[in-house]
Amino acid sequence: MIFPTQYSEILLLLENINPQKYAYSRNYTDGAVTKLSPYISRGVISVKTVFDFLVSKGMKPNENLKFVQQMAWREYFQRVWQNKNIDENLKNEVHSLDFKMPLSILEAKTGISVIDKSIVNFYETGYLHNHFRLYIASLVCNVSKSDWKMGAKWMHYYLLDADGASNNCSWQWVSGNFSSKKYVANQENINTYTNSFQKNTFLDIEYEDFENLKVPEVLKDKVDFKYETILPKSDIFELKSNLPTLIYNFYNLDPEWRKSEDVNRVLLLEKSHFEKYPISEKSLYFMLELSKNIPNIKIMVAEFSELKLISDNLIFKEHPAFDYYIGTKDARDWIFKDVNQYYPSFFSFWKNCEPKL
Repeated sequence: MIFPTQYSEILLLLENINPQKYAYSRNYTDGAVTKLSPYISRGVISVKTVFDFLVSKGMKPNENLKFVQQMAWREYFQRVWQNKNIDENLKNEVHSLDFKMPLSILEAKTGISVIDKSIVNFYETGYLHNHFRLYIASLVCNVSKSDWKMGAKWMHYYLLDADGASNNCSWQWVSGNFSSKKYVANQENINTYTNSFQKNTFLDIEYEDFENLKVPEVLKDKVDFKYETILPKSDIFELKSNLPTLIYNFYNLDPEWRKSEDVNRVLLLEKSHFEKYPISEKSLYFMLELSKNIPNIKIMVAEFSELKLISDNLIFKEHPAFDYYIGTKDARDWIFKDVNQYYPSFFSFWKNCEPKL
């Protein structure tokens, strides 16, 4: 799967969205998903961009609640990140056996054929259907008994749509640290939603059997790992001291942001951020290609404090990953901008969103 990086081609993808087909097929791995998440995660477009476009084309939100809810999930996770530390257990203390990853997951050798194929494809493309994300997270956390943090770091590293909020909150939801119960899927469920027919695997059991399921042999061999992001060199440039400086980053590559203004435009890549949330070479390349949609943008590999020393008129978009920025903070585009506090569950959040439709 190839994701285009030209802004004009990305906008064309909006034309292909079918909210009705999405509603009834999104859980199937060959369903009518939008494949827009890499662009939303990188801030090229927002969920509100998608929402407004579809409304302009005649979509009635109250008749397409499944689709709107999925966009609301993304906003919900962002609100959680704004209010909580997503790197730690959010609600429950589910105790795991260790902080290592099953080697068979890393090597795509679990014996669950469609999952193994999805991992191979994941390494090649940076894309995973949401159901495969749930299946893999369940194997890591709830079958092999590994801590969610290791799996979340591994998946974030390779995802083109890497997003701390969606990724960490989803892993915590699967593991039972951000939900009322753990998520598990048996072989019948996997076969149903992946159109496969495999039998006699360690997951070919009834759901009540998960409670006493011992760690399968294939998941017992575990390893630690460390990932590193090799950042590019900074461009050679000088900021125009009489102009404000717009800060772009891993979560903001919006070509329309203050588009007509005469400003310095800097893509700030901080080593400290990528040490905390490392990304793969493929993910880094994707980000850099997307940044080319922004005319005259310059790459600066430095910490925010270093940029602050050479420009005291800084403008940036709000984002919880960069809440230490100082300057003029522009609001992001939200569908439900007034529903901005912490809610312990999505459905308590949604109860406050739905009346605003």
